Amino acid sequence: MTVVRPVKVLIIDDSALVRQFLSKVLSQDKEIEVVGTAVDPLYAVKKIKERRPDVLTLDLEMPRMDGLTFLRKLMAVYPLPVVVISSLAHRGSAATIQALELGAVDFVTKPSLGVRAGLQNMSAEIITKVKNAATINMQLLQRQVDNTNRAGKVLGAGPLPGEKSINFPAGAGNNYNKVIAIGGSTGGTVAVRQILGALPVGLPGIVVILHMPAGFTASYAQSLNDFCPFQVKEADDGEPLRPNHVYIAPGGKHLLLRKKTTGFYLRLDMGPPVNRHRPSVDKTFFSVAQYTSPHSIGVLLTGMGEDGAQGLKEMYNSGSPTIAQDKQSSIVFGMPKQAIALGAAGSILPLEEIAAAIVNFIKN
Repeated sequence: MTVVRPVKVLIIDDSALVRQFLSKVLSQDKEIEVVGTAVDPLYAVKKIKERRPDVLTLDLEMPRMDGLTFLRKLMAVYPLPVVVISSLAHRGSAATIQALELGAVDFVTKPSLGVRAGLQNMSAEIITKVKNAATINMQLLQRQVDNTNRAGKVLGAGPLPGEKSINFPAGAGNNYNKVIAIGGSTGGTVAVRQILGALPVGLPGIVVILHMPAGFTASYAQSLNDFCPFQVKEADDGEPLRPNHVYIAPGGKHLLLRKKTTGFYLRLDMGPPVNRHRPSVDKTFFSVAQYTSPHSIGVLLTGMGEDGAQGLKEMYNSGSPTIAQDKQSSIVFGMPKQAIALGAAGSILPLEEIAAAIVNFIKN
């Protein structure tokens, strides 16, 4: 009989109350062992060497060294799965997005008032995210973070080598009657950044669906807009789908595609969660299949669970080219695995080949 050892967790937070309460919450689960706490990152370094934790929880506001600086240094020399648990995750969502771009696996918004009661209410979420983090391939995640940042510096957030833009036949209007739909979850923020940073200008409108809560997708869109050669924004209800634009599904709302005589437009929906998520990748993919197939491309990236698999299958059955990220490059091979099992993936590709495949599909 195989004995599975518990996930070893180190808690880094300058608040004694939070350290004590997180220890209590996490220790409730028999599959988790809290191996220590640290009041700031400098103390944490010593504890990491001594206790060899599997996962860190990290506050972003601490004395002597802030969480982002620590995260940047940690990922450069000793990558570990990090779940950010911070009130700054709410007040400064840009800091949270930066943490994800530096390699943090996930985050939990610490309540600024009523911390004890708030953390108690979020105990199931905290436990789940810590256990999920322990399954992450950190070497792969860090390599993708490094590749994305290197591409941004070298190419100036530019297109694929040899590609500056895609020119469609005059009067064909091809970039108006096509759409590219990309969905993902855990590890998806980095994966989407890598894909968009490698695409040329001149593409049809792109919709992106990630499992992010309300209040964070606008900051994520802004960070991508600063990185990419085209406009990236959080989607607004009723706005037209324009070529050379990327629309991020707002946290807490489903993103749907609709059509009228003048072209496609976006509709935000507050319907119930699908596959426990809102926004749901499936919800968007089904609407894309309904209104644009076969003039659309579906891409399903790394992520936990099965959201997006059925929607990608619908796109595939409607004649659209579909891509699932392969196991070797997926931080979590959950969502793409389900799509492949359903026969929804026309192509199964490593992350670094997906941008080129999108360009080829559009050209052809």
